[in-house]
Amino acid sequence: MDTKLHFLVVNDSAHIQHVIVSLLKEIGYIRVSEAIDGVMALRAIKTAASLGTPVQFIITDCAMPFLDGVNMIREIRAEPDLHGVPILMVTETAKKEDVITALDAGADSYVVRPFNAANFRSKVEALLVAKGLKPASVSIKSFRPFLRSAGEDSLG
Repeated sequence: MDTKLHFLVVNDSAHIQHVIVSLLKEIGYIRVSEAIDGVMALRAIKTAASLGTPVQFIITDCAMPFLDGVNMIREIRAEPDLHGVPILMVTETAKKEDVITALDAGADSYVVRPFNAANFRSKVEALLVAKGLKPASVSIKSFRPFLRSAGEDSLG
């Protein structure tokens, strides 16, 4: 795992932001920047790039002051250098229309709060693999059901 990946967590709730940052650090990602709205996030992205430490993964809320998550994502996706940056929307809105709007704006995935740590981790890891930021890991144990059905389970 590349623990040096630079994450940006964007959320106007200090509590939710703290939970997400703590989960990322628990997983092993220690380079985490924070912003409380879309305007601050865009500024943080530009600053990080100018310092040579570009943001490589964005986790954002939807409803925020000044610039909401959907419009922030649209602005990010309008920048050619940021097209491949994974964006995970984490919000309490579970309405189908809101999910579609976020995905149409350019979010790569969506997690509805409340969520558990395992679900959050799997979403982050899946996006990292999908975007080529982390190699896919395949466990031999995941093949055991197939091997058993073929009568060839000699893996112990």
